[in-house]
Amino acid sequence: MNLTLALFLIVIAITLGITAWASRRTGTTVQFWAAGRGIKGWQNGLAISGDYMSAASFLGIAGLIAFNGYDGFMYSVGWLVAYLTVLFLIAEPMRNTGKYTLADVLSYRMSPIPVRSAAAFSTVAVSASYMMAQMIGAGSLIKILIPSLDSTLKPWFNWTILGTKLDPSITVVGALMMIYVIAGGMVATTWVQIVKAVMLMGGAILLSFLVLLHFGFNFGSFFDAIAKVKAANGLNFTQPGILYPYGKTQVWGIDKALLENVSLGMALILGTAGLPHILMRFFTVPNAKAARQSVVWAMGLIGSFYIMTTFLGFGAATLVGKAKICAAVAPKCTPNSNLAAPRLAEYLGTNFFGTGGGEFLLAFIAAVAFATILAVVAGLTLAASGAFSHDFYVNVIRTHILHGHVSEREQVMVARITAGLVGLLSIWLAARVGATANAAALVAGVAFVIAAAANLPAILFTLFWKRFNTWGAVASLVGGSVMTIWLVSIGPGWTLPAVAHPAFPLQNVGIVSIPIGFALAILGTYLGELAKADRLAERKFHEIDVRAQTGIGAEPAAAAG
Repeated sequence: MNLTLALFLIVIAITLGITAWASRRTGTTVQFWAAGRGIKGWQNGLAISGDYMSAASFLGIAGLIAFNGYDGFMYSVGWLVAYLTVLFLIAEPMRNTGKYTLADVLSYRMSPIPVRSAAAFSTVAVSASYMMAQMIGAGSLIKILIPSLDSTLKPWFNWTILGTKLDPSITVVGALMMIYVIAGGMVATTWVQIVKAVMLMGGAILLSFLVLLHFGFNFGSFFDAIAKVKAANGLNFTQPGILYPYGKTQVWGIDKALLENVSLGMALILGTAGLPHILMRFFTVPNAKAARQSVVWAMGLIGSFYIMTTFLGFGAATLVGKAKICAAVAPKCTPNSNLAAPRLAEYLGTNFFGTGGGEFLLAFIAAVAFATILAVVAGLTLAASGAFSHDFYVNVIRTHILHGHVSEREQVMVARITAGLVGLLSIWLAARVGATANAAALVAGVAFVIAAAANLPAILFTLFWKRFNTWGAVASLVGGSVMTIWLVSIGPGWTLPAVAHPAFPLQNVGIVSIPIGFALAILGTYLGELAKADRLAERKFHEIDVRAQTGIGAEPAAAAG
């Protein structure tokens, strides 16, 4: 236990050291939001992959594969393919037309007050639901890494807020994570993500190597062992239909499993292009070429990582088994899919290096996963605080309503206060959901769907549709967010306790809410034309089109300082 605590503290010390260094370089808004636009393409690619390979990837996908076989593996495929959308449609135009946040791009040719307000709403909705999943992963890790911490803190955390009792581990981790953004801004977030990406790739490579070594590097033996693992419905782990059984239920005259998988694929592939914390990364590079390089680097790293999740998930299924993937030992062992990778590390370490090796590898992988969560939550908190501070407070309340001047110091101060409030919201949401919910399923089922239904239509139509206007943008941003949250809340339950007879039949709501988001954007645009309410948007289309494709007039890199 002393070893696990030592590695845990080393990770915290390294990341806090980076934050302290960055805090001395974070005084202006361009430094806080965009790291001075001085991040190189390969560095940003590492940071993007660090942002993207979250607890949902490392812990969640490994757990989904370990518990659901082939169906869990489809999460890896969907999230990797998603970056093709980002590369071909989003990366370069975003860098050329934006300044710090998503709303900067959307308000370029729209009325700023309604669009920035709506973008702030959708950004906070995505970030809070995404952070909720990361907090749950962090809470699971603390329970296995330092179980004494959780039991020690319980007497001090006997608080109930709005009917939800706070979880000690999640609360402590959430408070720690807020420090990184509040103190260091984008500079600290970027370098924590780079360090974390290197550590995570190293950990995934090590575990994959040991899994293959266990099977003598014989892929035939590996997949034969996978095929012998049986699910509760009798299917083996190489067959589809474990997570969503085919031929059992029909919805709207179509097989429910087919609808769930199509809906999941839509959310995974389209959602990435609308994630605010990923889009913000393109504003940290000096030019559009570096933005493209960022995506290429990120795709290579993320692709390699998702291939390795195959070995992590299936390795845990064959070597550890679902019954032993939990925080405590039997008979109090409640299966927790988020712990598949740490338990696999413990098994492999013990198998190859003895008991001490098992403890060390468990501690190392848990510490790497914790660093993963720190980096991702920092990026999410930064995006959410940017949405409120830069988009709503500065550009709506102070500039257009109060007509006052906002100093850079005041902007950064409001951003830091907002970061703290968003962190508190995510802590409450994570405690409400519960520590055993799968992180990847939560992210794909809620955050990615909001991003695809609300943000993506607004981004694409702003960049590529001349007639698109303010009414369409607001309808997409608000309508897509509200529709997704409502459908999830009345469905079988990602974020709420499962109900026997849900009003909406699907867990993955994207197949309904994403088309509705695009439809609302189109309908709002035509209604806006009928009302003759926004002629500026069409007149400025050619300007934004030239800027998006050429970079003329794009925000320059800040001078080093």
